[in-house]
Amino acid sequence: MVFVVYVAPNYTENALRFIEKLAALPDARLGLISQEPIEWLSSALQYRIVSFQRVESVFDIAQLLPAAKGMKERQGDIHRIIGAVEQVQVPVAQVREELGIEGMNVETMLNFRDKSRMKDLLRAAGLPCAKHSLAADVAEALHFAEEAGLPLVVKPPDGAASQSTFKVNSIDELAAVLSQGPPSPEKPLLLEEFITGTEHSFDAYSRAGQHLFYSISNYYPTPLKVLQEPWIQWQVVLPREVEAPEFDDIRAAAFRTLDVLGMQTAMSHMEWFRRKDGSIAISEVAARPPGAQFTTLISRANDFDSITAWVRLMIFGEFTPPTRRYAVGAAYLRGQGQGKVISVSGLDAVNREIGHLFTDVKIPKIGQDKAPTYEGEGFIILRHQDTAVVKEALELIVSKVQVRLG
Repeated sequence: MVFVVYVAPNYTENALRFIEKLAALPDARLGLISQEPIEWLSSALQYRIVSFQRVESVFDIAQLLPAAKGMKERQGDIHRIIGAVEQVQVPVAQVREELGIEGMNVETMLNFRDKSRMKDLLRAAGLPCAKHSLAADVAEALHFAEEAGLPLVVKPPDGAASQSTFKVNSIDELAAVLSQGPPSPEKPLLLEEFITGTEHSFDAYSRAGQHLFYSISNYYPTPLKVLQEPWIQWQVVLPREVEAPEFDDIRAAAFRTLDVLGMQTAMSHMEWFRRKDGSIAISEVAARPPGAQFTTLISRANDFDSITAWVRLMIFGEFTPPTRRYAVGAAYLRGQGQGKVISVSGLDAVNREIGHLFTDVKIPKIGQDKAPTYEGEGFIILRHQDTAVVKEALELIVSKVQVRLG
């Protein structure tokens, strides 16, 4: 029975799903490295973890490597070490290299983690992506703005999930963002052309450089727009017709992108745009499972367990491609105002009309704190064989369900 190590900064709801799937494997022993005490896990889950090490920061290789070495001394060779969080991918790869553990190396992970480096590689390969510049000082940032034009998107080169991302429409707005955290050689900022169009994702499972399965999602509206407008309830639709000709261009570009970046064995999450003229542009790619309930959406669309599939792919190299059976959508229930949840209305009416389509529901609780992200305080996931039915149902939800904060 192989010994595998999972790296999880915190025990978020999503992290627990991954830990539980790993701990349930009958043919693997699980070690866990985390910043939080093991006592915070359920006793049943603690029982299934054969080795645990707490560290102050899983992102610090000086702490992560000794923790992994200690587990190796106690449990024997580490068959695989993995993590699902974007920010752990490079330190986990460093541990792999130091201990001779199979998996993608540091250079490859940097291709996915450093968004400026990623775009340099894509542009050199002739793949469509936004114009960009990595600014090491304010002057470089202002020069790119003059050269590329406005509006622009400003973000850290190693960001994830639209964190610390800003749209600037003028030089004054850019200067204001730069004044909050001036770029430096040690901490540069990535500036990108702002693309007008629709935003989507392309999620794939790959093994030894072969891309075995993919899923496409449509965002309504773009995450950056949702960040800017706190009243918007975000929606995501996974159309059933992923093999339709309208996706031929992104399918070819996405697979080539993964090849250029050096993808071997992993699940990847790629965000891309379709401009108003019909052309596409790759935004960025992560070599890890997606967040925001996307693993659940992919599971429901294909009637399989996407997390267990990722786990077995990463540990044993096993993967059986599923068949797309449904269109699936999510409406993210986002509270209006500030403070805590004080009321949730419209659920009964929506449930009576389309409740038979629901697969997963998280209703915001009275007294719950305002969520820190645009995903909101809850969600409703639904599915149907017809993509149009899913879209209409999501529109009904966001028009009738209201979460109020106060």
